[in-house]
Amino acid sequence: MSVRRLAPADQQPQSFKFTPKSLEVVKFWMGKYPEARKRSAVIPLLWVVQKQEGWVSEPAIQLIAEMLEMPVIRVLEVATFYTMFHLHPVGKNVFQVCGTTPCMLRGANDLKAACKKHMGPKDTVSKDGLFTWQEVECLGACANAPMVQINDYYYEDLTVESLEKLIADLKAGKKPKPGPYVKRFNSAPEGGEKTLLDPALYDGHLGKPAKTLPNAPTTGKSKKEKA
Repeated sequence: MSVRRLAPADQQPQSFKFTPKSLEVVKFWMGKYPEARKRSAVIPLLWVVQKQEGWVSEPAIQLIAEMLEMPVIRVLEVATFYTMFHLHPVGKNVFQVCGTTPCMLRGANDLKAACKKHMGPKDTVSKDGLFTWQEVECLGACANAPMVQINDYYYEDLTVESLEKLIADLKAGKKPKPGPYVKRFNSAPEGGEKTLLDPALYDGHLGKPAKTLPNAPTTGKSKKEKA
């Protein structure tokens, strides 16, 4: 994994403060751990920061370290280790495009090209501030490849056309429905349930008596028959 660094100083805010709503969530998570183990809340608190601001800044890391009474470097280690945390400013809608083998075989490269066309280079903020796209490893929805995670939700079984429709809808302020973009329920087969066996065979009435045994000789007679 490549080294992950904080955003440069000219992109960092002067300070960070939790909103009253976010602070309630912070108190909830910190209340789940004993006082001597409160640093265990570091990941939830980093996530609250990201949900509030869209990314994790250096002042936010310093505040979390102060609240949890832990060295700043320890918070920094966590923030830089987990790729779920954005360490640079991102657009309002973050597209995480799966590029692992199943998605790649079913058109992920075309999706990445479409993202670049409509949003600009990956890992940057689009000119309108609405989009950032990234290439990520497997997101665990291989049966619905190719797929993209947009913010917190999965959008699956995509084509270039359906991806471009998603982008257009988000630009228009709409909230596209997550899930498959073909006629299937979740990851069930398209066209409904399928089975390798014909249900008519279950009761055995279509079965026919075996004339030969498996692996039996196809020519000649057995010793018993010759006798």
